[in-house]
Amino acid sequence: MLQSTMDVDTAKNSPRTIDLIIEERRISLEELSASSRLDERRVLAIVSGRWTPSPLERQRLAEALGVAVADVSWGHTVNPRNIRYFQHGLEEGF
Repeated sequence: MLQSTMDVDTAKNSPRTIDLIIEERRISLEELSASSRLDERRVLAIVSGRWTPSPLERQRLAEALGVAVADVSWGHTVNPRNIRYFQHGLEEGF
């Protein structure tokens, strides 16, 4: 039982993705964009995992959400298997 309690505490203290924090706070992308002073398209790309934010963008978003920068997992979350890469001008079987 002690192990599961430790796992729950660790999960609560580990960084969460920004989309989960937004959902918990019930804030819209428009509100987040305005309060962070970032372009709405950039915020959408960050939240959807298509863009890894710069340190300044991380700071602005964290402040707008009322969390520390370290409390957010900022990495890319788009599955690369869903993206098709084309090799133009390369011979077959490269």
